[in-house]
Amino acid sequence: MSTINWGIIGCGNVTEKKSGPAFKKVPGSDLVAVMRRDAEKAADYAARHGVAKWYSDATELLGDKDLNAIYIATPPASHLDYAIQALQNGFNVYVEKPVTRNSAEARAMAAAVKESGHKLTVAHYRRALPMFLKVKELIDTKKIGDIRTVQIRMWQARKPKLVADVETNWRVLPELSGGGYFHDLAPHQLDLMLYYFGEPEKYHGFSLNQSCSTPADDHVCGQILFKNNVVVNGSWCFNVAESETTDTCEIIGTEGKITFPFFGNYITWKTETEEETITITHPEHIQQPFITKIVAYFKGDGPNPCAIDDAVVLMDIIDAFTLNK
Repeated sequence: MSTINWGIIGCGNVTEKKSGPAFKKVPGSDLVAVMRRDAEKAADYAARHGVAKWYSDATELLGDKDLNAIYIATPPASHLDYAIQALQNGFNVYVEKPVTRNSAEARAMAAAVKESGHKLTVAHYRRALPMFLKVKELIDTKKIGDIRTVQIRMWQARKPKLVADVETNWRVLPELSGGGYFHDLAPHQLDLMLYYFGEPEKYHGFSLNQSCSTPADDHVCGQILFKNNVVVNGSWCFNVAESETTDTCEIIGTEGKITFPFFGNYITWKTETEEETITITHPEHIQQPFITKIVAYFKGDGPNPCAIDDAVVLMDIIDAFTLNK
């Protein structure tokens, strides 16, 4: 196919700048139609972003013959149903993270992909960002020697600054999101661990609702042992004082340490002989490098930048961390 003609299901906040405009800016790609259940908001989005068509019903969008790819950007509760419909209708699919609410749904999506014969990519877009590729380069070139352990700390106040304002806080409604803020933010972090260190050997953890301010657990702890003997320890708490908020990843090796935030733009590495910090500016549309790779994949010109099988492993880990009370 010469052009990937996209339709978006769920043209909400995440599509305003992070992803939506990129579909028109990537060569060989175009955003042709958008859908939102609120017709007035769907029409407004289309007008502001120069999109030719809009719908308030997903079934109608999925019947649009001008499209050949679908981007699903709704809350996770509807990802599986929309993905299955899109695949059955002959579309290639791009699904926001978390890919589903749990690993059982992720496996059902993987089965649907296999049965359909079509393509699906999951939105773990940090895999394509220059900052996180630089971290991978430092690891792969043994800048800090052999990796021994990774310490992840994501501590935020009750309303994390890392979460965009939304009209309804679906992120803390487990029936819609799968859990709480952990389910929204941790996929970015945990997927990078899989991207950097490969296949996990085992993992376990627990979660609890300390504040009881929402239906969702607000404190999660977990450990992963990778087959290469790298150990990852993670702590996520969404009910700390504003003064104690942090977003930190420390990768410790035999010869030094790499430190960076998952939601920032600097990397520091330190060894016994040197210490350096670099700042990397993210692209205006943060998903654009990843969407460029998806377009190539859908055209048959490159590999899948993040397959559903990778997301199944991620959801297995999330379940292991959050289903143990």
